[in-house]
Amino acid sequence: MERVNDGGPAVPAPSGTDGLSGALADALAPLAADFSVAVLDTGSGVTGAHGDGSYATASVIKVGILAALLLGAQDVGRRLTAQERSYATVMIERSDNDAATALWGTIGGGRGLETALGRLGLTDTHADDRGRWGLTHTTASDQLTLLRAVFLDGSPLSARSQAYLRTLMGRVIAGQTWGISSAAAGTGPGTRLKNGWMPRDATGLWVVNSIGEVTANGRPHLIAVLSEGHADREGGVALVEEVARTAMATTAAYASR
Repeated sequence: MERVNDGGPAVPAPSGTDGLSGALADALAPLAADFSVAVLDTGSGVTGAHGDGSYATASVIKVGILAALLLGAQDVGRRLTAQERSYATVMIERSDNDAATALWGTIGGGRGLETALGRLGLTDTHADDRGRWGLTHTTASDQLTLLRAVFLDGSPLSARSQAYLRTLMGRVIAGQTWGISSAAAGTGPGTRLKNGWMPRDATGLWVVNSIGEVTANGRPHLIAVLSEGHADREGGVALVEEVARTAMATTAAYASR
């Protein structure tokens, strides 16, 4: 268990938080499904995780695609073109797949994605060998690292790029705002998220993921929930929401100590 300061390097956790991962495991044990979660209370710096498996991203990779596009634009000192902004908007807000495919080509496909995300600190996110962006594999911990790059100071992403990503994640259409948003409570800036869902061709079983920032009782949290093996999308959504609520509640209890 660790505590982080303002998005910087991890430092030793204070007394009392070392059991958070175990507490998460105990709290989530009754959920009989394949899932992983990583969460950070950005105010206190308390962070915890349960599970370390690698999962297909489905559409949550669209946050990574846009981050890669923004990094590339920063490198050459340019703004996004009108077409790129149009693609980015529908890719994040509406989860448009054609827009994602277009920007996937712009960033250089899987190799470009891995290079860009490596600059953001991701170490366990790997593109599909056949270039299918939805079959990129990642871990909850890596997705939390990506969220840190989007939401916290000290990121390779410029403040302008961060604000652009956060704005689009806060405008996801109503039918796609399930997932981590179920853990929101009290007042705050609202949930900013990206969800992903798809059936696997070989099995027909569903991948259901949700990542982003959610505020509970005035405390912002970054959280990533990844899961697979669901009989249907609805069951996957229900599990992801239960995991998010449990992880947030458990983390809040440790942060208040």
